[in-house]
Amino acid sequence: MPLTLQKHLPAIDLLKKENIFVMDSLRASEQDIRPLRVVVLNLMPLKITTETDLIRLLSNSPLQVELDFMKIKGHSPKNTPIEHLRQFYKDFDIIRKDCYDGMIITGAPVELFEFEKVTYWKEITSIFDWARTHVTSTLYICWAAQAGLYHFYKIPKYELPAKKFGIFKHTLNEPLLPIFRGFDDEFFVPHSRYTEIRKEDLLKTPDIKLISESKDAGVYMVMARGGRELFITGHSEYSPYTLDDEYKRDLKKGLPISLPENYYKDNDPALRPSVRWRAHANLLFTNWLNYYVYQETPYRPEDIKHLGSI
Repeated sequence: MPLTLQKHLPAIDLLKKENIFVMDSLRASEQDIRPLRVVVLNLMPLKITTETDLIRLLSNSPLQVELDFMKIKGHSPKNTPIEHLRQFYKDFDIIRKDCYDGMIITGAPVELFEFEKVTYWKEITSIFDWARTHVTSTLYICWAAQAGLYHFYKIPKYELPAKKFGIFKHTLNEPLLPIFRGFDDEFFVPHSRYTEIRKEDLLKTPDIKLISESKDAGVYMVMARGGRELFITGHSEYSPYTLDDEYKRDLKKGLPISLPENYYKDNDPALRPSVRWRAHANLLFTNWLNYYVYQETPYRPEDIKHLGSI
């Protein structure tokens, strides 16, 4: 099934060139199908790039998905045209009475700030709380995962001695969970972060479960509330050249940055990246949609607000 998007969203033309089937909301309204409703709170600075990366993965499912984008009201991004935000994004105040089958909250370039000193901390934590009563399952990515675990469970984050940057091998602690259906025993994930959460803090908290980790990258995936919340520290959604762009950007700015680990062929940035995470990424998002957003929730989206304590 296709992904239903707002007409003229830049990702539509980009993904059609990759033979990915997306269609605009006008055409979708002519079909007698109740699509899954998913909202993305996009905190990444390059919003169009992140939109395209997520849409590419969400479209790889037999389910029809209707996608909305949300933005933080109290923050004006510098790298996305204001016209794009006005046309395709909604403020929280506009959708706070709506219910969604799924929600994705992205990373954000604010890792080195204390959580409470992030300018939009009050607004984003109110969105976290709203998701518990208005969304079936929420996927927290990178900084959002750290922020969600801190807000709900008081799990601290720690600054790393150097940026965790590259492609790292991961293993499964709970291989029979539906989120891991089809996964190999070992799989690869991109990471790009300056902070971490630690296993010992998670193990002290009985309401959450560490379900995947990495010898080199540490904690990867944490589950809470039976899968109604999934916290992921890596960037499975990254396209092949995202780390390359980050590396060359930081070099150009004169920032301290090492070569991304296990990324370039022969560790030579003049060569193409070795893409080893694409299959895992597609399985991750397809399994999330199928088993946590759709099959595990027999109630309707409008009923979710009565189930906040489940």
